Amino acid sequence: MPIANVNGINIDYKDEGHGEPLIMISGAGADKSAWRSQTKEFKKHYRTITFDNRGVGKSDKPAGPYSIRMMADDTVGLMDHLGIEKAHVLGVSAGGIIAQELAISYPERVNKLILASTFAPKEETGGWSSEFTEAISTYVRSSHDEASRRRLTDVIMDLQINKWSYRTFILPLIKIAIRLMPFGAGVDAQFEAVGTCVTADRLGMIKASTLVMTGTDDRLIRPVSSEVIASLIPKAKLVKVLGGGHSFPMEMSGEFIKEVLNFLRS
Repeated sequence: MPIANVNGINIDYKDEGHGEPLIMISGAGADKSAWRSQTKEFKKHYRTITFDNRGVGKSDKPAGPYSIRMMADDTVGLMDHLGIEKAHVLGVSAGGIIAQELAISYPERVNKLILASTFAPKEETGGWSSEFTEAISTYVRSSHDEASRRRLTDVIMDLQINKWSYRTFILPLIKIAIRLMPFGAGVDAQFEAVGTCVTADRLGMIKASTLVMTGTDDRLIRPVSSEVIASLIPKAKLVKVLGGGHSFPMEMSGEFIKEVLNFLRS
């Protein structure tokens, strides 16, 4: 995979397809492989850029603290490296928070914005579910050793996936794959960055046409979070996917891809 030196670190990325650029930002702890099922379709119509955020995958994992602004700066630095002046930006979960910050801080670099399964930090109505909040609190009180990290990861994966077939056949395989991956301080630093970020009071600054999507049965991030985001971004469009969980972009990829493509083409 190609490597870009951005903000003093190496970012591992993948550049596929042709057309208008579409930057795809992964959630906390996830690498670019999380986009595999979506890029198969998106790259037929757009130049798709996926990458590993700092702290995960094959990108560098410098010591923290990280910030959401830092990771938004990394994304813009990658765009500069690739000679991309302006792009559509798609972010899921914590990647959606990075995408919010990018659209706020670099409005001239964002064409259209898609935010899925995410929330606006420091907004009291939405945010993490009670189950995820409890899991995070337990982890914060732990020794942050490997076993504690694995327990947190198991909770996250259980809360992410709703569809019976995925829980039965795919989730066990994902858990095995995660256990074989390095899971270190970089992921901690990503979660801490989410906890210290503030976007809610600045969402009105976003100028890009925005699509906000949520699954109605998201058990990781409260679905009302997307309603709040859509109400705070001027002229944002809100789409609720009936029965969708946190990972509805994967579990209901056909519906997700259709909504994104329709929005980008509109």
